[in-house]
Amino acid sequence: MVKIEQVVAREVLDSRGFPTVEVELLSGSLKASAIVPSGASTGEGEALELRDGDPKRFAGKGVLKAVQNVEREIAPAIVGKEFLRQSVFDDLLRNLDGTPNKSKLGANAILPVSMAFSRLQAMVNAKQGFSPLALSENLSSAFGSQGLTLPVPLMNVFNGGKHADNGIAIQEFMIIPTGFNKFSDALRAGVEVFHALKKILSKKGLTTAVGDEGGFAPRISAEEEAGPGSHEKVLTLLLDAIETAGYRAGEDVFLALDCASSEFSKKTASGISYQFEGAGRSSSEMVQIYEKWISQYPILSIEDGLAEHDWDGWKLLTQKLGKQVQLVGDDLFVTNPEFLKKGIEKGVANSILVKLNQIGTVTETLEAMKMAHQAGYTTVISHRSGESEDCFIADLAVATDAGQIKTGSASRSDRLAKYNQLLRLEQALGSRAKFKGKGSFQSK
Repeated sequence: MVKIEQVVAREVLDSRGFPTVEVELLSGSLKASAIVPSGASTGEGEALELRDGDPKRFAGKGVLKAVQNVEREIAPAIVGKEFLRQSVFDDLLRNLDGTPNKSKLGANAILPVSMAFSRLQAMVNAKQGFSPLALSENLSSAFGSQGLTLPVPLMNVFNGGKHADNGIAIQEFMIIPTGFNKFSDALRAGVEVFHALKKILSKKGLTTAVGDEGGFAPRISAEEEAGPGSHEKVLTLLLDAIETAGYRAGEDVFLALDCASSEFSKKTASGISYQFEGAGRSSSEMVQIYEKWISQYPILSIEDGLAEHDWDGWKLLTQKLGKQVQLVGDDLFVTNPEFLKKGIEKGVANSILVKLNQIGTVTETLEAMKMAHQAGYTTVISHRSGESEDCFIADLAVATDAGQIKTGSASRSDRLAKYNQLLRLEQALGSRAKFKGKGSFQSK
């Protein structure tokens, strides 16, 4: 049992310098805290992130209302009470809000409380304060997993879309180091490819400034809107970087894309159209582009290849490419069991991106993951573009044996905090630690 004795909430800053919410829960001599992340490219079905809207503070992005909701609504409901399970605690939080999308209190008020409770429960169960494995073991017990699998990193080394201002429509170009026996070796390979890419860009006279998630974000084309072939130029640069770092593309290291295509799509009288490389394209034309790329480049995963409302297009995409690559639903599913159920029934996608703040509690996140695993979908634990030093998702990835994690590039301390926590977990697990490499991309 965990007895909540005190709740402290405050407004802190995320990796983009915008406010977010931190919550501390106290029980006896134990104290656990959590910071909620924030996304830039968001799906319409995500739980509500409550902002103040006061233009005189942080351009309207303050979160004092969310902090007050923790202090005035949540704290009185939990202080002095004992909780046996995460699910019971989270049910109380959901009932306090009472809306489908956390719009009364705000997901950014509810989630840090839920996350902090997970940490506090882990400390109580372990009868100690800090332990690299305490939270992971606590979550794995709730999830029913072994909690031994270190995830393959999907490292975002080139930024586009809403994460950069370079005319590239696709939001993330990632490298996936799969051909290794240990997470630490895979991470090292990814870091070496990242630095090799930096040298290649520098020699070409391209900027090596980084975007929100730590990847490089140079303007490949002089045009305002990147034209035909601009995205393939990026893919070619990644292949060059892999080779320069001394690895084999398609064997040691693969590629992945987060297209975030909802951001460059629009509804028309004839359906959904995509503004891509200087032209309007249909769903089927986008599928043909991906099909061509897969035949030419070692792409292992495509996230949000089509827009969140383009269910017919997603069906075609899955029929055409679902047996060749991992097709990840992010905006499509928003970590919501209801949307995921629809996708499973329609035979759409074969993987789900998992973001805690899309749904708003730890329990609902685990429910979505269980549904995905039961349906044979893979799961990819993910950060947000607005992150913090909080490394909860690293523990979540290991605890649930998810097998994959997206937590940015090999730069920016908000991203590296997660990688460093995974290194600690690998060391703490010792010989029990598993790393499945490419096997993590096969359905459960």
